[in-house]
Amino acid sequence: MKLLLLGGTAFLGRHIVESALARGHEVTIFHRGKTRPGLFPQVEEILGDREHDLHLLEGRHWDAVIDTSGYVPRIVRASAELLAGAAEHYTFISTINAYGDFKEKGIDETYPLATLEDESIEEVTGESYGPLKVLCEREVERAFPGKTLIIRPGLIVGPWDGSNRFTYWPYRLAHGGEVLAPDHQDMPLEWIDVRDLADWAVRLSEARVTGAFNGIGPEQPVPLGQVLERIRVAVGGTASLTWVAEDFIEKHEITPWMELPLWIPGEDGDVFCTVKNTKAVESGLTYRSLEETARDTLAWIREQQDEGQLGKTLAPEREREVLAAWHERGEV
Repeated sequence: MKLLLLGGTAFLGRHIVESALARGHEVTIFHRGKTRPGLFPQVEEILGDREHDLHLLEGRHWDAVIDTSGYVPRIVRASAELLAGAAEHYTFISTINAYGDFKEKGIDETYPLATLEDESIEEVTGESYGPLKVLCEREVERAFPGKTLIIRPGLIVGPWDGSNRFTYWPYRLAHGGEVLAPDHQDMPLEWIDVRDLADWAVRLSEARVTGAFNGIGPEQPVPLGQVLERIRVAVGGTASLTWVAEDFIEKHEITPWMELPLWIPGEDGDVFCTVKNTKAVESGLTYRSLEETARDTLAWIREQQDEGQLGKTLAPEREREVLAAWHERGEV
């Protein structure tokens, strides 16, 4: 299969290229070259910005396209329209934030999608990100009717994840000592290893599968308490988890999800990570173990840095400060 990847090699794109090459495909990457150009010497790179340089793709043909970098409908429309006569299948990587809200447990692919009152907005913010992805989905479907695959991932984790939304925990737990953990231990959690997502996307592209799929795992949500304990054991088991009340953490202005990853306080946390993946599993999506993901992520981040704070996550001195305050009020 001749595959065109729209996007760079920072995270998901990197793993899609690796998966496609392992399966014997011929890969072309169209990206700006800002992240590790030349990473794959055996792969054709076309360096350009998809907003201004689409002409670089003219006169070519690919069997399939995988688009990991579409955020603005106008730009996605131009890409899809240009490639409509140059490829047989288009996979668009969207997001579970495409759903209008998360007020119900067990959202599936039929759940109402997010909308924008002003569809001319192009600034990507926390509020507009999901609705803009929905509009991007529609542009691809218009250009590739009956030939479009929409994948809506949730939390993507694993090696080369620069967001640290999962990486923090194997990194922190491997360093040992007393670890601050949010006492929402029964909060359901979903994630997907980037390598499982990449392999699945390539296989579906090969088979020209169409429709929308929630690209998340594992097969059933796992409580946060179990996730952190399993990671702790997987990376060495010397750390001790201290479960601190959510309102106490919030009082100390520690930001959920990013500064203290995987945690969403209150009722929102009980609903957000319960999206159904039945359709994806039936299509062949499989999952490696949490332990494997944790160990591999730790090995990767240790190659990048072995000490200090991971960007945007809880600083060690702040963790010690809050734990001390927690113990001062007689909590254990």
